Amino acid sequence: MDENVKSPGDTADIHNAVATHLPFLRRFARALTGSQESGDSYTVATLEAIIADNTIFDTNLSARVALFRSFHAVWSSSGSAADFSSKSTGGLEDIAQRRMAVLTPPSREALLLSSLEDFSINEIATIMDISTAEAQMLQEAALSEIEKQTSARILIIEDEPIIAMDIESIVLELGHTSLGIADTREIAVRLAKDERPDLILSDIQLADGSSGVDAAKEILDQYSVPIIFITAFPERLLTGERPEPTFLITKPFKRSAVQVAVSQALFFGTASAIQL
Repeated sequence: MDENVKSPGDTADIHNAVATHLPFLRRFARALTGSQESGDSYTVATLEAIIADNTIFDTNLSARVALFRSFHAVWSSSGSAADFSSKSTGGLEDIAQRRMAVLTPPSREALLLSSLEDFSINEIATIMDISTAEAQMLQEAALSEIEKQTSARILIIEDEPIIAMDIESIVLELGHTSLGIADTREIAVRLAKDERPDLILSDIQLADGSSGVDAAKEILDQYSVPIIFITAFPERLLTGERPEPTFLITKPFKRSAVQVAVSQALFFGTASAIQL
């Protein structure tokens, strides 16, 4: 656990304490909202709220927990969390919103905090200002709903055989279909063109020195598909500069992290394809 902020009244100290956690807050916000633009907007709003009134940043907590707690206060008070599933935009986004209505915003948030950001149940309860029992209940409800989702056809782009097989086993256990494993950009693009996957899970660095990001760009030139990046160095993609991926999993990963990211991407459908 990281250290608490030493000077509660000093905004500069707060800034220094949260700086290292901002990339991961952006990742969380994007997964929660389903888009880079919306997630970044909530992140900026959180920072602005802390600057305007630094008492919302609880310096008795670790900087990481305090930052995410501040984000939750902004997210839950904005109305977006409650009204998320009521907006109708038509087409793919309308379908995505109907799917999201199945998983309530609080349960989605609790599950993402646990599986993507690795917070404990006690920390989740603190962040969301609820009891530990309620946090556990929300997480279990979300997992239950995720298991009911429609099967998808998934392409895996990964050059390390053991990791590739691990990812494939998770995909199959979740009831999805694996279209194969590509370990180079050329194979990935060819498989995507031939098979038209519903979702792609992609590593960044591939076997022949080619890039999973470049493969993703070439695939997205052909058609729109959600892509989840899996990398041991998320900070290299979460720089605060565009473009950045909406969905990102950190290696080493937990089964639940893959489960949640896949479900989030499928919830939002092609409307959430990464911004590259």
